[in-house]
Amino acid sequence: MDQLKPSPANSSPLTPLGFLERAATVYGDCPSVVYNTTTYTWSLHARSSSKPSLSSRRISSLHFSSSSPMIRSHHHQTPFVSTTLTKVWSRKFEWVRPENEWDPMILNYTSGTTSAPKGVVHTHRGTFFTILDGLLDWSVPKQPVYLWTLAMFHVNGWGFSWGMAAVGGTNICLRKFDAPIIYRLIEKHNVTHMCGAPVVLNMLTNYSNNLKPLKSPVESVLYTHPAVNEAAVVARPDEYWGETPCAFLSLKELTQKPSEKEIIEFCRAKLPHYMVPKTVVFKDELPKTSTGKIRKFELRQIAKAMGAPTISRI
Repeated sequence: MDQLKPSPANSSPLTPLGFLERAATVYGDCPSVVYNTTTYTWSLHARSSSKPSLSSRRISSLHFSSSSPMIRSHHHQTPFVSTTLTKVWSRKFEWVRPENEWDPMILNYTSGTTSAPKGVVHTHRGTFFTILDGLLDWSVPKQPVYLWTLAMFHVNGWGFSWGMAAVGGTNICLRKFDAPIIYRLIEKHNVTHMCGAPVVLNMLTNYSNNLKPLKSPVESVLYTHPAVNEAAVVARPDEYWGETPCAFLSLKELTQKPSEKEIIEFCRAKLPHYMVPKTVVFKDELPKTSTGKIRKFELRQIAKAMGAPTISRI
């Protein structure tokens, strides 16, 4: 029975640190980080993350002021030296995996909305499960294109600092939140995922209302569905978000027609989460002007009359 006890051959501490090593092997030549005109591959990312500078293996602190490539590297560098992720000094080290998955990995401090300082210690095990939960709950596919509209100092980017390594994603980094730059990057890099609090999404919505739309990205995606004949997207009231995308579709003559859920899942695989229609309305034909242009004003009135959904599907 002694042979059944945990050993290095059959038991390994749960930690997200192995995600980077795997990404360097499986996605080595694929882009890991894109920042302005610079692009890093996962193999290069792994090599650079193995050469940080720390003066000791004691608890240190790291200040996250932006979502830059350097901050992404520190998320992998610091825990590998058996140091709690919090400031970085200077000297090289060798990667060391934790001997115990309950060892502390992250120490986060915040004043919060109450201005009362508080700290939380996260273990390797806890962080590992937080990352997997986020990836599974969001149905993140392999090699997504993730735009860092969420600052990495917000609970370590909600775990996606390590989660993108697990799925071989491309990290589009930002120095600060800037709506014009965000819209440009979404279009340039075909961004599939991004995170943000409601205030962030509202800022993006308000900015887009004052500018020419980005080639109607939601409608463009809907038109790529083989069953869609006509598509138009307008705003529907929502008690939580204020408003959410509502898609009106007319379908081609097909034996098997897609459901609302299938259309939403189709869009979710190709669009940032906040752009995905939360409601899909099927019509035999969309209303048009005498010149053949879809009457969106009429569709907006219909969506407004529908009111807010009973349950907001975020």
